[in-house]
Amino acid sequence: MGSFDFENLNLYQKSLEFINLVYKQTNTFPRDEIYGLTSQYRRAANSIALNLGEGYGESVPLNIRYLRISKGSVRECVVCSSIALSQGYISITDNREARELLIDLSKMASGYKKYLEKKLVEIKNKK
Repeated sequence: MGSFDFENLNLYQKSLEFINLVYKQTNTFPRDEIYGLTSQYRRAANSIALNLGEGYGESVPLNIRYLRISKGSVRECVVCSSIALSQGYISITDNREARELLIDLSKMASGYKKYLEKKLVEIKNKK
């Protein structure tokens, strides 16, 4: 089976790991949250990976734009996890696990953004 270049990014792989965690955690949320927090948390988690894939291979400025959206989704997931904890839907341990992955994702995304910004400067200097 072939693959796309973005699938080799550690950031993308980590985002898939986080998505799996979110689905596992939200499977235990109350049924009345299916269209509320469960849906929001899953959409935000998916958005991290979806925007990485969508931006990869585009122009550098467009890739940076999609990366910013991914980073926003990381922050959204922090809030979702905090809400889930405060409502008693997840344990402190579950929250910690999610936050640790989110911190990793945030750091990796920042590093990737710096790389892209450096690449953008190099492109501009060649002109």
